Amino acid sequence: NFQGIVYPAGNYTDPPYVTAPFNIPDQRDSMLYLAFSEYFFQTSSFAYYTAGAFNITIAEEFYFLFYSFQTCSHFNISTEIFGSIIPEVAKYSVTPHPVMLKLMATEVPIISLEKDLFTVEIQGSMEVFAVLPDSTTQSLFTMNTTANISISLNIFDQKLMGSLCLNR
Repeated sequence: NFQGIVYPAGNYTDPPYVTAPFNIPDQRDSMLYLAFSEYFFQTSSFAYYTAGAFNITIAEEFYFLFYSFQTCSHFNISTEIFGSIIPEVAKYSVTPHPVMLKLMATEVPIISLEKDLFTVEIQGSMEVFAVLPDSTTQSLFTMNTTANISISLNIFDQKLMGSLCLNR
């Protein structure tokens, strides 16, 4: 019966969550069982948010992994690509410039556990910048978003497999 809590580094104040007891099914056919409570994930999310770990800057090339083909491809995103989607960006930048994205969580991500389902709700903001020839940046637009993602985990042939679903 080992219990733990995750704190932000150097900040040992209690997080704004209440622990709730949970039951683990009585099974005796394995040597080791691990169980993680919703509280563990909530305090982890709080610690990472407080530490700024959900703030990400993406510049230059974007990489995509296609596991079914086991290949990696990339492309450069520019004001030209955004201009084809958002006409105001095309009006601003006649010459294509590289784009930098600044992604940040605006609130602590909410994590909930249900039977065979792990759900994460993230509220955030994305600011898009044009990188000018003199290496300065010009803000193009800011977009606030809320994403609700479900992750379902299963074990097949002794491998942990998951499926990811963007709910909204």
